[in-house]
Amino acid sequence: MRLFKLHYLILFQLTIVISSCSSLDNLRFWKSDEVDIDEPKKLMSFSDEKALSIKWKNAYKGENNMGSFIPDFSSQNLFFSDASGKVLSLNANTGNENWSAELSFLASGTAAGFGIVAVSDIEGNVIALDQKDGSKLWSSNVKGEVLSKVAIDAQIVVVKTGSGELLGLNKENGDIEWSYRSTLPLLTVRGSSSPVIVDDKVYVSFDNGRLGVFQINSGFPIWDGAISYVSGVSELENLIDSDSDPVVDAGLIYTTNYQGNLNIFDITQKRSVWSYETSSFYSPVITRGMLMVVEADSGIRSFSLKTLQESWVNDDYKNRDLSNAVNFKGNMIIGDFEGYLHVIDTLNGRTIGRKKISRKPIKTVFSRSDSLYVIDEAFNLFSINI
Repeated sequence: MRLFKLHYLILFQLTIVISSCSSLDNLRFWKSDEVDIDEPKKLMSFSDEKALSIKWKNAYKGENNMGSFIPDFSSQNLFFSDASGKVLSLNANTGNENWSAELSFLASGTAAGFGIVAVSDIEGNVIALDQKDGSKLWSSNVKGEVLSKVAIDAQIVVVKTGSGELLGLNKENGDIEWSYRSTLPLLTVRGSSSPVIVDDKVYVSFDNGRLGVFQINSGFPIWDGAISYVSGVSELENLIDSDSDPVVDAGLIYTTNYQGNLNIFDITQKRSVWSYETSSFYSPVITRGMLMVVEADSGIRSFSLKTLQESWVNDDYKNRDLSNAVNFKGNMIIGDFEGYLHVIDTLNGRTIGRKKISRKPIKTVFSRSDSLYVIDEAFNLFSINI
């Protein structure tokens, strides 16, 4: 579910009410007897080349409307949390529980690394637990809602708040080591990208549609760049929020934003080297020499990494409120609002596998080496075999 958040007075004379939408492209202000262009596409026949099955399923509590509760891994263990405040360590292969901890209501998902598990509650507390037994190590209030999972380094835990602040917390005690506040636009999409740590640098996309790169130990901003620029006349038209995590690969940074661009930045040159106008809430997927993006209307578009020319477009899932997509064994895996999981051949865009695994919308797909996991809107966690 994507909602607006207003940071000052009401900006428009028109009151926008969004009861349930996963894409801002679905806003409609009229009724018509014509064909509904926002009607979800019916599923089409496909070549069934990949069999999907549920390996195990665990059920947890709450509503995962925004899909912000994402698992993480360390060794053979999977760490997961739900909105009620339950944090768990699970055997990633069997789904059996190693330990669980009960905290207050949580706002976003789980990060694990360097011996700790970190979650964030609805009061703005970042809480670190011991990976071995779930005992509480520390809690630090960052004075802002945290809607994305943190990033963990050997010395620093990097946190991004909904108010546009990026903070570095001491991993041992939670003390704030540094902070940086971005310029927040008046109107943003409710949701937030997670910081990404690569080679002692922090890469993060902000609500103002910019990418920032920071030194991890000091928080010093090294450089930044615009994923896209505003070009409209109203606040709604100028909404270019980036809720997707940057993808850092082979010296390049791949970014997307809403009503903006798919943009590639060169780390050495510290600037954008290619962009394509599109709108997306999700990080792009890179595999088999292809670059793919799930667009805000649930269309899927691909490009050749060698030439950056458009390769194929898949419109079979238009308006089906697709989840994020992941690369799994060279194929793209994606979920939809009816609880279907789809397997797409990344070389040609054809659907080669499909299975309905839930009665609820699929919110998050997550892969790790040979393992694939899916979380739906009702906090059911699935392990999937393909």
